[in-house]
Amino acid sequence: MSVIQIRGVPDQTADRLKRRAEDQGKSLSDYLRGELERIAIQPTLAEMLERVATRPPVRGRSAASILREERDRS
Repeated sequence: MSVIQIRGVPDQTADRLKRRAEDQGKSLSDYLRGELERIAIQPTLAEMLERVATRPPVRGRSAASILREERDRS
């Protein structure tokens, strides 16, 4: 496992994170590890655009035509 150290965290930020960890019954390290894992799992915008670009185009009715049809029904 890697060790990550962050310097220069403002006191107000550190205090807020400590409170959040306490609220969840976790140590600050455990809380931050979970938050880092959550951040790392979520794809970046560039990663999402890359995924979308590799997918085949969708054929059929456009989303706009489906929405228009639904609005016309109301």
